[in-house]
Amino acid sequence: MKYLTLLFFSFCFYTLWAQDGPQVLEILDPRMEILISKNAKIEILAEGFGWAEGPVWIPELNGILFSDVPNNKAYLWTEKKGLSLFLYPSGMTNHAPNNKSAGSNGLGLDSDGNLILCQHGDRSISRLNSWFFEEPKYDVLVDRFNGKWLNSPNDLVFDKQGSIYFTDPPYGLRNGDEDDLKELNFNGVFKWSDREEVKLVEKNMSLPNGIALSLDEKTAYVANSDPANDIIMAFDVLEDGFSNGRIFFDGNILSQTREGLFDGLKMHSSGIIFATGPGGVLLLDSMGVHLGTIMPGKKTANCSFDKDEQYLYLTSTDVLARVKLN
Repeated sequence: MKYLTLLFFSFCFYTLWAQDGPQVLEILDPRMEILISKNAKIEILAEGFGWAEGPVWIPELNGILFSDVPNNKAYLWTEKKGLSLFLYPSGMTNHAPNNKSAGSNGLGLDSDGNLILCQHGDRSISRLNSWFFEEPKYDVLVDRFNGKWLNSPNDLVFDKQGSIYFTDPPYGLRNGDEDDLKELNFNGVFKWSDREEVKLVEKNMSLPNGIALSLDEKTAYVANSDPANDIIMAFDVLEDGFSNGRIFFDGNILSQTREGLFDGLKMHSSGIIFATGPGGVLLLDSMGVHLGTIMPGKKTANCSFDKDEQYLYLTSTDVLARVKLN
């Protein structure tokens, strides 16, 4: 975390104005109002990004960190200082053969407070190591499986033992599945730890994206961001992989009339899943019942909570926004 603090104080800050938007809630189940008021509004915090993604709360800096994927940057927003450029480059450092300028995507903090990044451009899961001469340095944790380059790690989640589960669709490759640089003939979900290295836990999803674990870590949820099969899958978590794959929520009907596909997933301490997807952020209970949707009016890539779950932060296309929670 000392390097995160160094980065924070190494940039000049400026504050963007914020505004309240209209009421944008679809309430389908009264349980939704336990988590969010029916009068809640979306507050725009910053805008003008290429594609905002991967938000994560940084307790030590009391702010939200997020990726601007196509611009190879990561930004920090705090209540006190507003927006600042935090990492550049964030995920494309020419570590890997690539033909598309893409930075970091999903971000997370491990149990020691280290920043872990899904790096599209470098086709790796990496850890922020240090920052010298205005350029961050990264330690690559994993970039290959069975000797072949990963596609472009997208999103990640940690279990209580410190292992990282991450998804690996081809979005960081210019031509996706047809790209000449793609070495794996599938888009997988992997598990990595410094004890066991990398394991393939699921290979049968077309475009795995967001990933979350249930509170007891017995179930994994993985979003499939495929316009031909827009679903969230659930799996039993075993020591050596996933099993019993089944559809947890089918969004194909919703995606016919609403913008966006299933993308980021976050687990609330109540056990409710906040899933970015058709129409915005869907709230789903443990049985896959749709409680309602937060609808910002544009495609929403991902979301995250602050430390005390007072706010839900949204990365929606070109903006960073938030909604007050109960």
